[in-house]
Amino acid sequence: MAVSLVDIGVNLTSSRFDKDRSDVIIRARAAGVKEMLLTGTNVNESRKALALAQHHEYMYCTAGVHPHDADGVEEDYLAQLTELCQDNNVSAVGECGLDFNRNFSTPQNQQRVFQEQLALAVELKKPVFLHQRDAFPTWKGIIDEQLAKLSGGVSHCFTGSLAELKQVLDMGLYVGITGWISDPKRGQDLFDIARYIPLDRLLLETDAPYLTPKNIRPRPKSSRNEPSYLSFVADTVATAMCVDKEVLITQTTNNARQLFQWT
Repeated sequence: MAVSLVDIGVNLTSSRFDKDRSDVIIRARAAGVKEMLLTGTNVNESRKALALAQHHEYMYCTAGVHPHDADGVEEDYLAQLTELCQDNNVSAVGECGLDFNRNFSTPQNQQRVFQEQLALAVELKKPVFLHQRDAFPTWKGIIDEQLAKLSGGVSHCFTGSLAELKQVLDMGLYVGITGWISDPKRGQDLFDIARYIPLDRLLLETDAPYLTPKNIRPRPKSSRNEPSYLSFVADTVATAMCVDKEVLITQTTNNARQLFQWT
């Protein structure tokens, strides 16, 4: 591939990669995926992500607490996240946000921990890596309180409606698209509205090991997604947006480097 891809959402600390993590990284590089942003979902996973990023060139990470983990935060979790964020390999605060679909943590704790992490991102001048599911009005309201002070952010794994997409864009956020868009059963609505995303606000991600693109041929034997499959996400997004794939990849790579301040 002539231009390099950036995967802005890889859960590389997942136990599903424990047996062959090094091979997964090698395959990603061979598939043209240069930079990868590893997702931190709680303090411990953020530490693991940072350790990987420190040992691999062109690898970065986020540090934060996913809404699923909001009930379990320690009293000093913000201090621990602050310490992690001092490392230049930590490019964003998150994955943070709200998930009212599964409510693994109480809505009250989710909102508190989300507000605290947004304030931390403002203090540290870091962009935010945002999660939202079935909580859009509340999620937007919380972000709006800090929006003018934030150093940008991305709505990770966006799967919302056209109305929600337009609000996300009006907020100045980037939009992260995964293999969800290639699933004709679940992702048709996303495919249909992708053309409304300006190219300079788009980011690509696998969310590996989840959301394996449905357009991979031949179909992989394992259901596990990995960053080497990112090109298949780009294929579907380019089709949905009616743009040349190489133009799409070049722009999304530049977008990621700009948002996360990679030089």
